[in-house]
Amino acid sequence: MMKSLPSTISWQLNRISLRIRKRFFYRIDLGRLDRLYPISTLFGYDRGQPIDRHYIEGFLLQHKADIHGRVLEVGDNTYTKQFGSGLVEQSDILHVVDGNPSATIVADIARADNIPSASFDCIILTQTLQFVYDLPSAIKHLHRILKPGGVLLATIPGISQISRYDMDRWGEFWRFTTHSAQRLFENHFPKEMVEVEAYGNVLIAIALLHGLAVEELDPKHLEYRDLDYQVLITVRAVKLKTNN
Repeated sequence: MMKSLPSTISWQLNRISLRIRKRFFYRIDLGRLDRLYPISTLFGYDRGQPIDRHYIEGFLLQHKADIHGRVLEVGDNTYTKQFGSGLVEQSDILHVVDGNPSATIVADIARADNIPSASFDCIILTQTLQFVYDLPSAIKHLHRILKPGGVLLATIPGISQISRYDMDRWGEFWRFTTHSAQRLFENHFPKEMVEVEAYGNVLIAIALLHGLAVEELDPKHLEYRDLDYQVLITVRAVKLKTNN
């Protein structure tokens, strides 16, 4: 039977262990990251391609076949044109307030009663839901305005800085995980019709928060996924053809 060490010896060993751990931690050189202010506050736009946009565009490329018929996109129709190819018959742009000359529909997606039901074959909703306080109502309307068989392609932030521009105008309320996204969308879409994925790792999270760009990173680091560091979350949700 093993005997426990005397308390004085145990205390001394703990102190030695603590010194060793401290020395190890102190040897870490954070380099240019040892600072209180980010390298860039522009999400990487001033340095190249933003990291989250790399993942967003990869997701949309993967599901470009869904972007067809009548397509709704928020803010502008950049991705509709980029990934819709010749399959898009009508491109609509949603904006929350008047004043966007490109907008074909003005509505708050959480109170979008003015948008007819079953209108769209595809909805592209990138980096938008964090600005919507009433998420259940927003998902309800998104489901309602999709045609039966229609597809919602959404991206939402997991780890990200605040967008000060949007925060000051209409508010920024949420960050997500794969679990919260799955449960949120399953409230209106059948579980088997909701596909949720996460992208990122601790290095990518740090790089994104500092405003670094894709061009400054090793491609293999961008592709590595660690589900404990969810930088970007993607959702593909399909409305059942039997639903109204």
